[in-house]
Amino acid sequence: MERIDTLPDWSSLALLDDEDVPLLGTALLIARDEYPDLDPQSYAAWLDEVAAGLRDEIDAARDDADRLATINRRLYVELGFDGNHEDYYDPRNSYLNDVVDRRLGNPISLAVVQMALAERLGIGLQGVSFPGHFLVRLPVDGGLLVMDPFNKGRPLEVDELRERAREHLDGHVPDDSDLHQILAPATPRAVAVRMLRNLKSLYAEAQDFDRVARSADRLLKLDPSLDAERRDRGLAYLRIGYLKGARSDLEWYLREHPDGEDAEPVRAALIEASVGPARLN
Repeated sequence: MERIDTLPDWSSLALLDDEDVPLLGTALLIARDEYPDLDPQSYAAWLDEVAAGLRDEIDAARDDADRLATINRRLYVELGFDGNHEDYYDPRNSYLNDVVDRRLGNPISLAVVQMALAERLGIGLQGVSFPGHFLVRLPVDGGLLVMDPFNKGRPLEVDELRERAREHLDGHVPDDSDLHQILAPATPRAVAVRMLRNLKSLYAEAQDFDRVARSADRLLKLDPSLDAERRDRGLAYLRIGYLKGARSDLEWYLREHPDGEDAEPVRAALIEASVGPARLN
C-alpha cells in the first residue's frame, strides 16, 4: 500500500518504472504546485481513517465486487462524493486536496481517490484511460467489472462501453478485441500524465500561460519522452515573455522534428522569441 511520509520529488519520477510511480503521492504533488502549503499526510490519514471504518464490512463481504460496492456506498452515498456536473472544467476538479475537501471531482481524480481507498482495503482496483471519461476496472470471476467514478461508481455494461468508445472513434464500434485493448489497465504514470494534460488543456483554454508552462514542465518531469510537451512549454514561455526558455525549447523541438506538420508555426514562434524583447530571463 502506498504510504505518504514525504511526497516524491519531481526529478526522481522519470527514473521509476511506470508501475512504480506512486500515484497518490504524485497526484498530491501536482496539487502542491497550486497549493504550496498542502499537507499530504492529512489526506493520507483521511484515507486511512475511511478504510479503517470500512474494515469490518469489507471482511464480511462475499467477494471483491461486494467489497467494492461497500467502498462506493461509503464514498458516494455516505460521504457525498460526486462528479462535478455543474462545472466540469473547474481546475479544482483535478487537484486531489480540493476533490477531498469539496467532495467534487472529475472522472480521473475521483478514480484516484477510489483506487487509493480500495488499495488500503486489499482490492486491486485499476484505472482505465478510456476515451472521453476515465473509468476504473476490477477483475472478477474471469471477467471485468467496469465502473464510472464520475457517476457514483455506476457499473457499465458492454453495450454502453461500445457506444461510449464509438463517440471517440469516428463512429467505429469497437469489437471484442478492440474493447479489450481500450479497457487495458492504465499504469500510474499514464494516470498522472492524463491528470496533468487535463489541467494543461483547461489552462490553455483560459489562456493562463504561466500554468500551461508549469503543466508542460511537470509532464516532462514525469515523462521526458513527451516531445510535444517541450514544444508546448516553449510556446507558453513565449506567451509569458520568458524568451530564453522559449528559444531553448523551440530550437530543441525543431532539431528533433524538422519536418513535422507543426514545423512552420513552431519556426514562426522561434523567430518571434528571437527578436522580441525579453521580460523575464
